[in-house]
Amino acid sequence: MITTIEGCTLAGIYATDEVSAKTLPIGTGPGQGYRTLGRVVVPVAPGDVLDITGRARVTNDTAPSYVVGVGYHLWMYDCDNGLGSSGKWWQISTSCGDNVDHERHHMPLLTDTLYTVPADWPAGHRMAIALRGDAMSTAADGQALTVDQGYGQLTVRRYAPAT
Repeated sequence: MITTIEGCTLAGIYATDEVSAKTLPIGTGPGQGYRTLGRVVVPVAPGDVLDITGRARVTNDTAPSYVVGVGYHLWMYDCDNGLGSSGKWWQISTSCGDNVDHERHHMPLLTDTLYTVPADWPAGHRMAIALRGDAMSTAADGQALTVDQGYGQLTVRRYAPAT
């Protein structure tokens, strides 16, 4: 899908540097332990274009040391449908990932996307945008990666169609 911001005007910038999760539990496969690393609530309308950037950092202090894969993506859900975060989540960016071993130690997680609010989005409903991640290794033994506080930010620039 190609998204263009031409014909839209900046309607707001929403950002947080609060990092939600303290750890990423290490599972044996992908998608077993998603954690929200950052979340921003944005008032949106159908046709709005969201320019989203997210970053976080994790640290591998496993002992004994082993390689851990980290997957991360941008997600959204409807804040005002009566279900909130316990309702349906939609992944809105490509999957990103990398491996962090003890020698590398710290690994930045960086991602961005352009997302167009669907035409059937309910009027007046806000959208929660979240950077989420999980960790996995075939050597998983109950440990977790540290999600470094003070190294994350999630920014959403909302563009509305010009009237």
